[in-house]
Amino acid sequence: MPRNVVAYEEDYVAWTLEQARLLRSGAFSELDAENIAEELDDMGRSVRRELRNRFSVLIMHLLKWRYQVGFRSRSWASTIEEQRQQVKELLDESPSIRPVVTNELTRAYAAARKKAAAETGFPENTFPAKCPFTADQVLAQDFLAEG
Repeated sequence: MPRNVVAYEEDYVAWTLEQARLLRSGAFSELDAENIAEELDDMGRSVRRELRNRFSVLIMHLLKWRYQVGFRSRSWASTIEEQRQQVKELLDESPSIRPVVTNELTRAYAAARKKAAAETGFPENTFPAKCPFTADQVLAQDFLAEG
């Protein structure tokens, strides 16, 4: 078994540094291609997972904003603003994920609905079964779900 495969299983950081060194030196035949490919796949999934998680937090706060009018706070507005900024940065850094925004938003809604129910104390069915916000609304800087 080549040394770099063992390093992958034993010390991920050492493995990544070694793979980078091998790439830079042009030692392509020594690369751990299988694990590199797996890591690249994981990186793509990780970006989508981060997008979905950010949407989940953002939508949860939009739901709370809409359904708990008396509890609205600057903190909620700040969280909404921060999550929008983070989503914008993700989309700017990886524009190829733009086509999956609506799908990830839909996937994030189920978790956001559960979190909103847990945080508000309202039954989950208080909130619509499907996301009541479009992707454009969720991403719009001036949209605050004034129900």
